[in-house]
Amino acid sequence: MYIQSVEVLDKRFKMGEGAGSDATHTNPQYSYAVCVLKTNTSIEGIGLAFTLGAGNDLVCKAIHYLSVKLKGVEIEALMADFGTAYRQLADEPSLRWLGPHKGVVHLALAAIVNACYDLWAKSRRVPLWKLLLDLSPEELVNTLDLSYLEDELTRAQAIDLLKGELAGRSRRSEVLTTGYRGYDTSVGWFNFSDELIVEKTKQALDKGFTAFKLKVGSDDPLRDLRRAALIRQTAGDAATIMLDANQKWNVPRALDICQRLGSINPYWIEEPTHPDDVFGHRAIARAIAPFKVATGEHIPNKVIFKNFLQAKAMDFCQVDAVRVGGVSEFLTISLLSKKLGIPVVPHVGDMGQIHQHLVLFNHIGMGHENLFLEYIPHLRPYFVHPATIVDGFYQVPQEIGSSSDLKI
Repeated sequence: MYIQSVEVLDKRFKMGEGAGSDATHTNPQYSYAVCVLKTNTSIEGIGLAFTLGAGNDLVCKAIHYLSVKLKGVEIEALMADFGTAYRQLADEPSLRWLGPHKGVVHLALAAIVNACYDLWAKSRRVPLWKLLLDLSPEELVNTLDLSYLEDELTRAQAIDLLKGELAGRSRRSEVLTTGYRGYDTSVGWFNFSDELIVEKTKQALDKGFTAFKLKVGSDDPLRDLRRAALIRQTAGDAATIMLDANQKWNVPRALDICQRLGSINPYWIEEPTHPDDVFGHRAIARAIAPFKVATGEHIPNKVIFKNFLQAKAMDFCQVDAVRVGGVSEFLTISLLSKKLGIPVVPHVGDMGQIHQHLVLFNHIGMGHENLFLEYIPHLRPYFVHPATIVDGFYQVPQEIGSSSDLKI
């Protein structure tokens, strides 16, 4: 199966009133820069990168530039040593200067890489999660670029880690029967009224959800405290509640407000300060313990993740496959997180479409803890095979590929 041409699509979606809003992105337009790999068959590989509105155009243009070398390549030959191909794409000399490995070019790389994995799974007629599980440890590591991680994760260590988890696979495969637990982010958008937060939380409880996320970061911290107390009162003491500041606070303000938000017993406080501030996150994590810090939504690459993990600046790793360099870098960061003992709970810029596959592999194949996966329903109507939740659990996708096909 040969890649004959590449099509790039700029897809932007209207959001419902207040949906998707947070303390930093108050009026978002959810958007995908879409890479379509067309082949000598009817099968196409679809890859997504997530953006917000006007910036989507820049990412689409970068996909055009980066994807040129894929034309004429056979998919099995490409994926047999994809780690090498990945590094060549990431280090394309005329574009690397714009990063390196971050920003517009890296988002474009994510869309291209995700399209390659989607096409590979479709060519083998299996869902992405099964493709990954069917690979030997050596074959999987061949798809990864471990450069700049050698001080923490060598190729031999990555293979040994995966081999060490083989014995427990059958037990962990129970998740394929139960499904993967979800948590509902759509109950607590920043621009929702207090009344709507309560209403949405009750609706989510009726749908079987037991974990929820509330957006905080208001100019008036009393608003955050009031709304956090409302969602706790509505959901009950047994519910799992996460709070997300979306980078709004500086470190001193975060230290103050996070301590006060501890009154509702949050499971984690997410992105409490600037996403590049490793030592700021570490200071916050140390100060608010036993409450936890989650971050990673805006960490752009594996090297910065390495620094956060080495510094013990995150308690939960929220790597996102449509934010970093696609499935390959997601798996690389997941392996690094596993080695360093930090659980992976992805952010889902793709609305959980690809990540429902990746968390299954992370749990079964890597031995990551079976926790939960963020669920955001707003773009369901636009997917051919939208992620399905039943009684609060993601159902295991059965369609071939990565569940990224859009109704386009």
